[in-house]
Amino acid sequence: MQGNLMSRRNFVGAAAATAATVAAFSLTGCGSNGSSDAKEDKAETKALSGTITAVGSTALQPLCEAAAEQFMEKNSGVQITVQGGGSGQGITQITQGAVQIGNSDVFAEAKVKDTADLEKIADNKVCIVGMGPIVNKDVTVDDLTIDQLKSIFTGEVTNWKEVGGADAAITVINRASGSGTRATFEAAVLGDTKIPDTFKPQEQDSSGTAAKMVASTPGAISYLAFSYYDDTVKALKVGGVEPKETNVEDNSWTIWAYEHMYTAADPDEATKAFIEYMMSDDVQGELVEAQGYIPVSGMKVEKDASGKVTKK
Repeated sequence: MQGNLMSRRNFVGAAAATAATVAAFSLTGCGSNGSSDAKEDKAETKALSGTITAVGSTALQPLCEAAAEQFMEKNSGVQITVQGGGSGQGITQITQGAVQIGNSDVFAEAKVKDTADLEKIADNKVCIVGMGPIVNKDVTVDDLTIDQLKSIFTGEVTNWKEVGGADAAITVINRASGSGTRATFEAAVLGDTKIPDTFKPQEQDSSGTAAKMVASTPGAISYLAFSYYDDTVKALKVGGVEPKETNVEDNSWTIWAYEHMYTAADPDEATKAFIEYMMSDDVQGELVEAQGYIPVSGMKVEKDASGKVTKK
């Protein structure tokens, strides 16, 4: 723009135009180009249109909803609907082509039975989520070891006094079997230990409902993504380690997962643009941390589909 303006001034000067003519010509030229640029920007904004449905992980849902709102403000022709349902639901629906995005706390390899389905989808790791045990605020225990957690979530320990707390029954609140949060928690805490068929704790379909149940049930324990932590429940340390983002980054806190947004291998234009927005500075540099997640760029370790953790 500035280059064009200067060349016009030189031309008018060479033609011996008056200073007033130069100023008027410059003002007219600048106003004309500015209007053209504005029209082009407006046309580019209107060019992107479509409907996107994102289904799956409730752990990722708050971030996905917040990013979707921002994206739609910038792209009025795109409508994004974000739903929960669990990671298993997200993977199933994206492999079936029923939605544009399948949100998941776990790698698709852990959920897909037919490996040919993996070729239909593309993985986008948009952030990291830390997860950990939470209890009702009347529970006096502040710290549990992995072994103590394992004993509680397999039904071996049923009273808080057995792990240093008051004489009160433990109420275990699990997530449903398709939950990626549950899969991540059990992989880190239970390992290969199977839950006895005789132990049947109650299950909740969403992180939000699990949080409400723990808050309202004396002696209750469950697990949540850090993004759901608030002052209605108490977050526990594990083995003396605090549930903090910095501890996740170096794997001192071992209960964490990538948040995946799976798309079709060849997504439509609007979906591709939304994923690109998820990886932009607007989201990675601001929204991710503001919502209680961890940017992938901050991790000092990485994890593969088998769960193996290595230093970067």
